[in-house]
Amino acid sequence: MKQHTVIDSPYGPLTLVADDGVLCGLYMTDQRHRPPEETFGDPDDTPFAEAQDQLAAYFAGELKDFTLELRPHGTPFQRRVWAELARIPYGETRTYGQLADALGNPRASRAVGLANGRNPIGIIIPCHRVIGASGSLTGYGGGLHRKRQLLDFERGTRVGSHLGGDAPQQLW
Repeated sequence: MKQHTVIDSPYGPLTLVADDGVLCGLYMTDQRHRPPEETFGDPDDTPFAEAQDQLAAYFAGELKDFTLELRPHGTPFQRRVWAELARIPYGETRTYGQLADALGNPRASRAVGLANGRNPIGIIIPCHRVIGASGSLTGYGGGLHRKRQLLDFERGTRVGSHLGGDAPQQLW
């Protein structure tokens, strides 16, 4: 059973979607590839308390690694790409080619880009941390202005902070 809620963020309203109580979607209002609202299920805040707390801490600059259980719906290849996205450290970026290399297929940068664009759990699965080979900002479902804002935010709060610790765990 699906449920959803809408929360405020510094980047506009975010729609959170859960499938059987597990987060499966986080969408910006005018996001490309946003599913139709009738697929989001009933309005209900209940399954989203932890996601709301972690997102609030992230936006306050206090959280660098999300620890939520996630259930992104996609093909096996898309889920592999999204798992690799989740490994990009806070405040850092990777190119599509670097992600393709990490997945063991250096020629798959375009396929990685397509999977990145279909990421259903933006911000938490940090597709905004992927840039073009030249270092330029390229495609972002929430708009390039938001991508720049998120990257600037992470780099700004990163200054002087301690980024040590264990590598992120696989979340799904």
